[in-house]
Amino acid sequence: MDELKFWDFGIIDFIDVFLVAILLYYVYKLIKGTVAINIFIGIIIIYFVWKLTAFLKMGLLSSIFSGFMDVGIIALIVVFQPEIRKFLLMVGSTNFGNKRKFLRHLNFLKTEGQVQTDVDEIISACKKMASTRTGALIVLERNNNLDFLTSSGDAMNIAVTQPIIESIFFKNSPLHDGAIVIANNTVKATRVILPVSNERNIPQRFGLRHRAAVGITEKTDALAIAVSEETGQISYIKNGEFVMFKDNAELIEMIKKDLA
Repeated sequence: MDELKFWDFGIIDFIDVFLVAILLYYVYKLIKGTVAINIFIGIIIIYFVWKLTAFLKMGLLSSIFSGFMDVGIIALIVVFQPEIRKFLLMVGSTNFGNKRKFLRHLNFLKTEGQVQTDVDEIISACKKMASTRTGALIVLERNNNLDFLTSSGDAMNIAVTQPIIESIFFKNSPLHDGAIVIANNTVKATRVILPVSNERNIPQRFGLRHRAAVGITEKTDALAIAVSEETGQISYIKNGEFVMFKDNAELIEMIKKDLA
């Protein structure tokens, strides 16, 4: 029964557990809203079962799980290749010399003092652009930090207003190509290049703008709003899927709820 006694738990052990908890939480936030989350949860379950069988000295099961874990690293690299690439991009784009910017990358440290995004202004701008058949693509940042994507465009720091959004997507504006990224009621970047989804079930009437909206919401937990240049239709995309809504008022409430 001596094996059931707790080990001596010192400050180093506490730091070790704390850092592991932060790592697991950050990985969860990184893949939350993607299909990889189910694989991640499955791996965690298998790992704990492996440790349990080893602790209980269940030789056969323990050896089976041990063999699985030995080759699991290679499988993880293959399965999580997009997420690993995204994580490395996020780490590589972090400016460790700027403490505040670094903390913004660690989204689990978000505080309640952040400014709420003015969804009414955004949808009002979309409504106006829809009436003039002006194409637009707006990405709303949530938990996953998108700084690794905004580097592909022009950095901005402009408060969200209806005239600002309309002027950015004005057809003769040099900033209208690509997407804009909004976080904490601030336009972080314009002319951002987004990953395009390769899903075949997207209706052919939707072009690259909508495929890019689907692509960014597949790979992150961001929200996307697209205005069609051909039809003037406003589309709302979340988790890689088009979300239906009756009118602009319902759309505003849905976005506010998803951003909360």
